Amino acid sequence: MEYLQPDKLRIGVLGGGQLGRMMIQSAINLNLQICCLDPDPNAPCKHIANEFSVGSLNDYDTVYAFGKDKDVITIEIENVNTDALKQLQSEGKKVFPQPEVVELIKDKGLQKQFYQQHHIPTPSFVLVSGKSEIAQHAAAFPFFQKMRTGGYDGKGVVKLSDPQQLDQAFDVPSVLESLVDFEKEISVIVARNEKGESSCFPSVECAFNPEANLVEFLFSPADISNDVESQAIQIATTVAEKLGIIGLLAVELFVTKDGKVLVNEIAPRPHNSGHHTIEGNVTSQFEQHLRAITNMPLGNTDIVRPAVMINLLGEKGYEGAARYEGLDAALSESGVYVHLYGKAITKPFRKMGHITVADKELTVATAKARQLKDTVKIIS
Repeated sequence: MEYLQPDKLRIGVLGGGQLGRMMIQSAINLNLQICCLDPDPNAPCKHIANEFSVGSLNDYDTVYAFGKDKDVITIEIENVNTDALKQLQSEGKKVFPQPEVVELIKDKGLQKQFYQQHHIPTPSFVLVSGKSEIAQHAAAFPFFQKMRTGGYDGKGVVKLSDPQQLDQAFDVPSVLESLVDFEKEISVIVARNEKGESSCFPSVECAFNPEANLVEFLFSPADISNDVESQAIQIATTVAEKLGIIGLLAVELFVTKDGKVLVNEIAPRPHNSGHHTIEGNVTSQFEQHLRAITNMPLGNTDIVRPAVMINLLGEKGYEGAARYEGLDAALSESGVYVHLYGKAITKPFRKMGHITVADKELTVATAKARQLKDTVKIIS
């Protein structure tokens, strides 16, 4: 097939962070050229992309010019100029995920309305235009306030337990989402190509850092019943099909204490909840994304062996040139895989890398991962 020949297919990636970096690592095996655009001149993809350009992801002219000579344009972050992507699409460029899908997903209010419209289970919600409207919904307390746009990695979300906390609220258009009495949070990653073929990775369980609201551990496979797994896969597939997305879609879900599954949020790209697939599954999420956007056959998503992923976050109290403590201990362990993202500067809770621990038994991998979490530190 022609697109598998070297130098034949140029893929433009908006964003040059760690997701793009791991995408490049998979692209090399398929002879795909990856060209990245990022506002940071020292972004993780700088030295390994086939081409690396510095520029704003939100500037129409910059994004349009970047995409003009690419065969396929994709993203590793949602906060991009979709008007430029729509123009490129109208000129015959393949843009995956499609710009209209990105527009819907990057607005949490539109996301929630989409679930409602398509009868996809999700926590109840109301939309507000600013802080002044929140008091009108006193009967709904407690809830989470989520900024409709601009939030990422746990930012842009605040828990409001009663009207006396309104001073902590964001004064921006927001979603007020009812608290869910959930047992655990899981994630399913689904891929679709232009042929309409779709494939899901098995569910994973996510454990969050309570202070930063970031994933701290990820466990594959999730400790859930067959019924819950079936619900999760069905919901993720339905969301992807209703969106019509081409590429990868991460679907974050709540599992309630009575065994129901609700959609929390979605992301139209490779996702933190899929990093373990590099070592833990037959096909990695990054290869699967590339397969989907180039209309290749989708890869096998079966679990090769149970895996636990640890996000390596910058330590509190440190900001500056990154130093890594405890890596020798990690690298000395069998079944431990270290991924550093090439970020020169650390700061509190910044994602600096991840470690995947794989073993025949999930309990063994979990014990080893928890030990490494206390051993490996990123300081300055």
